[in-house]
Amino acid sequence: MNDIPDNALLPAGMQDGLPPEASMEADAVGSLMATFAAWGYQRVKPPLMEFETSLLGGIGQALSAEAFRLQDPISRRMMALRPDQTPQVARIAGSRMAHSPRPLRLAYSGEIVRVRGSQIRSERQFGQVGAELIGSNTWQADVEVVLMALDALEATGINDITVDLGLPSLVSAITKDANMDEETTSALRTALDRKDGSEVTALEKNITKGVAKILTDVLGAVGPATTAINKLKSIKLGAEAKELVESLSRVVDGILAARPDASITIDPVENRGFEYHTGVTFAFFSIHSRGELGRGGRYQTDFGASVEQATGLTLFMDTILKTLPARPAKDAVLLPPETIDADAKKLRDEGWITIRQLDDAASPEIEAKRLGCSHVLINGQASKIKASKI
Repeated sequence: MNDIPDNALLPAGMQDGLPPEASMEADAVGSLMATFAAWGYQRVKPPLMEFETSLLGGIGQALSAEAFRLQDPISRRMMALRPDQTPQVARIAGSRMAHSPRPLRLAYSGEIVRVRGSQIRSERQFGQVGAELIGSNTWQADVEVVLMALDALEATGINDITVDLGLPSLVSAITKDANMDEETTSALRTALDRKDGSEVTALEKNITKGVAKILTDVLGAVGPATTAINKLKSIKLGAEAKELVESLSRVVDGILAARPDASITIDPVENRGFEYHTGVTFAFFSIHSRGELGRGGRYQTDFGASVEQATGLTLFMDTILKTLPARPAKDAVLLPPETIDADAKKLRDEGWITIRQLDDAASPEIEAKRLGCSHVLINGQASKIKASKI
């Protein structure tokens, strides 16, 4: 019977990590963090919860509605469980590491919790692995983070990765003088999210002349990077919007210079999930995944009085775990009860998994099959178990 008792049920969006997935995730986290370290990113470990005024202020406001809150019985102040770790790293950079040399390269891993899941991600608790490059306003910083992400994902065994670049602040730059009321602004954002040029055109009478045409042209610049960049550069844009497109073009060129075969697409109007970003953004996909492997982009830290340019990256371990290629099971050898510790250690030093038989109620061969061992120790040698006849 597989029925789970009531006292073992978990809230929606929460789940136990079971073998072998829990081990696979731990190994993948270690691989990702090792890649970040090789690129010069130092590990930090933010707390699971903070006072809500610091955690959910500034760039954290974008996820304020997703945070569980509770009262600290000691200070009597309200705290929040972290729905994301980027605001925490920004706080660390702007306070305890305020005097560290810039650019500051920091990396992290850990669990986050959100009030609700989404259509794409139903989980409310999942692991994040990420990195933040703080204190550089150059396009080279954006390129570095993208290239590092590709290295890190490939190191776990994931391939066929596509980078989707965006410019969520481009629409704001185009429409900042468009004299739109709140209703038109909301309708325009919905039309752009739907990639519906006809809806944008229908709003033309409520927008400054020519702006709707520019936006429909921008909507047409979705697709492979080189083609999209050429289309964006052909559109008559204001100085601010033109500079954003130029920064996007530099990032594309920088990625392709290091990785000529990189698969890069552009969606210049996508802003969902990038509410606090101010420059080029990126999301990572694979043909083997059903959702985003990770995302990030340029933003401004705003802890205290200091404001710094930063580029961040967050990888989602739930999606990565589902995308990882299956790995072969490691051979395990059963140790009969009489096995001495020195022999067991020698096997482990050789790379074996050892499972000790704790009683002699069954023969070692039978016990080995029951516990999923491929070998049994006989006369000091690991002997492969014969397959059962069906």
